[in-house]
Amino acid sequence: MSANIMIVDDAAFMRMMLKDILTKNGFTVIGEAENGAVALKKYMELQPDLTIMDITMPEMDGLQAVKEIRKRNPKARIIMCSAMGQQSMVIEAIQSGARDFVVKPFQAERVIEAITKALG
Repeated sequence: MSANIMIVDDAAFMRMMLKDILTKNGFTVIGEAENGAVALKKYMELQPDLTIMDITMPEMDGLQAVKEIRKRNPKARIIMCSAMGQQSMVIEAIQSGARDFVVKPFQAERVIEAITKALG
């Protein structure tokens, strides 16, 4: 399965780790963003098949970005990720339109499983 994916995380190291997992599994990373505001702009430009988004970021957090992206494209596929496995954030992310939630540090199998499910 091949898909164009955008990675959104304020930590360059996390984006690099995710990009590595994705490319090794045959996915194409078509864009990266360091916060929700940049993600929204790039999403509209790139129209990725899937977006993997961190929750806690400066300027515009991931929850707000999901809401904004889904206003513009209700079919947008977004997976949230965060180091904080807090129940309330997971619930809010799903209610905001995220397809799945992955906890950091990333486990490659879990990331690929979430992507496969979201694209399926």
